[in-house]
Amino acid sequence: MSKEEIRVPDLGGSDAVEVIEISVSVGDTVAEEDPILVVESDKATVELPSPFAGTIRELKVSVGDKVSQGDLVGYMDIDAGAEAPAEAETPSEPEATEAEAPAKDEGAKAARKASAGSRTETVKVPDIGGSQDVPIIEIQVKEGDVIDVEDPLVTLESDKASMDVPSPFAGKVGKVLVKEGDTVSEGDDLLEMVVTEAGGEADEEAETETEATEEAPSESEAPAPEKAPEPKQPEPAASDEAEPASGERVHAGPAVRKLARELGVELPRVNGSGPKARITKDDVQHYVKQHIKASQAGVAAGASSGTGLPGVKLPDFSKFGEIERKSMSRLHSLTADSMQRSWLNVPHVTQFEEADITGLEEFRKAKKAAGEKQGVKITPLPFMLKACAYALKALPAFNVALDMDKREVVQKHYIHIGIAVDTPNGLVVPVIRDVDKKGIWDLAREAQELAAKARDGKLKGSDMQGGCFTITSLGGIGGTAFTPIVNTPEVAILGLSRASMKPVWDGTAFQPRLMLPLSLSYDHRAVNGAEAARFTNVLKQTLEDMRELMM
Repeated sequence: MSKEEIRVPDLGGSDAVEVIEISVSVGDTVAEEDPILVVESDKATVELPSPFAGTIRELKVSVGDKVSQGDLVGYMDIDAGAEAPAEAETPSEPEATEAEAPAKDEGAKAARKASAGSRTETVKVPDIGGSQDVPIIEIQVKEGDVIDVEDPLVTLESDKASMDVPSPFAGKVGKVLVKEGDTVSEGDDLLEMVVTEAGGEADEEAETETEATEEAPSESEAPAPEKAPEPKQPEPAASDEAEPASGERVHAGPAVRKLARELGVELPRVNGSGPKARITKDDVQHYVKQHIKASQAGVAAGASSGTGLPGVKLPDFSKFGEIERKSMSRLHSLTADSMQRSWLNVPHVTQFEEADITGLEEFRKAKKAAGEKQGVKITPLPFMLKACAYALKALPAFNVALDMDKREVVQKHYIHIGIAVDTPNGLVVPVIRDVDKKGIWDLAREAQELAAKARDGKLKGSDMQGGCFTITSLGGIGGTAFTPIVNTPEVAILGLSRASMKPVWDGTAFQPRLMLPLSLSYDHRAVNGAEAARFTNVLKQTLEDMRELMM
């Protein structure tokens, strides 16, 4: 037994990448190339494989750590004699017999192939939840492709969801009987397949595994007829809702793990269809589709979601006039899911207020020339950021997250504020860190840079993480008030509408003042109405007299 170091391999030039997942625990036995941990750079998510086979002895990194090439990950106990039996194996036959063995084995395989049969099957559309005349939006195979059971053949799009039709057989694709744009229903023909019978090519892998354990007959024995290996029996179908075992290791690639994180799927609950139960993208998508289907049927989709809300069935809009269907962009789709998740899980209340920003605007405009010299456009936003940071410090109940599983309140001792940016591709929320520690010029410069990166599509994942509070503004477009949706797990968001001149009574007369509408939406589980009113009052006072920031 020897102790070996596990170090970070070449990361393709990336440096100080973040560890987002530890795939093993101390005491785990792993094979060579099994995943040890997953890191995420600004370019990709990468799974770092084990350089040896052995037992994890010690881990030196944690989730959230930054690592670079050559950094120490941990130590493994390696069995020095693990490979000895294969190397020290004594030849039981003369060299001449060994030389003949490969040819003999190939001949046996050829004989088995020759005796193996095949059949032609017509693959039909399976049960698709009662939908009729569903359009085919993608053909995923072509004539001559060799595929396995459950490999996707075509993609259908009903009025409920897109779905892949899996192959019920393993074999070679023959004639494809449909094309993109065709509409199909349950039982319609899709394609023809040549399905390999037992003993054919599909069994070669099983033969290879068993050949190493077969003993060659001695020279004194008459060679018995070679027995073809038994065909692999398909594993019984498991339930889509598997309970994650404590400490269970999941076999999945970086792309699959990233997809699961984006969709909010717990990988231990997904049944893997790949080699050694490895989870594929199709497995994750199938899991999500099954939950959506159950939810739309009014059935609780599981302990983690369990809304049980019925789906909204759309009519055939083409009956009423000309229509056009367009796929959602990835950003649009993610935003839609996030907004629905927040709205369903957070009990929203909105507190409205108005702040007199007449003096603030006069001061801001007076500083425009100074800003131009520094190459910074001075807008109301940096002042809003500074005022919100002040209010978050004064009322820390707004700078928390709720852990409802553990029934705990997570109090944050840092102030990072997100700013919603409207881009051609959709809404994004980059985050400005340590707002309370920065001056107006620094905040103006950073907000300008992040907004430019957002519009150019150059934001990194880390640029949009860690927010405590969000500001969203429609002032440049119009409106008097609105109810923004809380960006969970934050507990509050401030909406800004267009400022307008209004007559305000000063005790003796009405004066024209520039009034800014404030809309504070908050999570009523974390914050009560009195605290929300105090928060907007602090904002109002700070915006009306920025000298409050010096107190």
